[in-house]
Amino acid sequence: MIFLYLLVMNLLTFAMFGIDKWKAVHGNWRIRESTLLGLSLVGGAAGGLAAMYVCRHKTKKVYFKTGLPAMLAIQAILLFYLLFY
Repeated sequence: MIFLYLLVMNLLTFAMFGIDKWKAVHGNWRIRESTLLGLSLVGGAAGGLAAMYVCRHKTKKVYFKTGLPAMLAIQAILLFYLLFY
């Protein structure tokens, strides 16, 4: 169940970053940064980090550039703890 949750959250987060990039390029209404960070926080950090570089989106924002790797590290530690303790 944990892996399915993480898969869905990371795919959703990746998609949201991609949609926000598309909207930015086309001048449309954007997705809030708090939404993108929130999705990353609740399990989608790997998807968000991947989307940052695949889509070249939010790469200059310090709280994305440092926050997403920190969230990913915390999520990896929590996953390790859940699986082995």
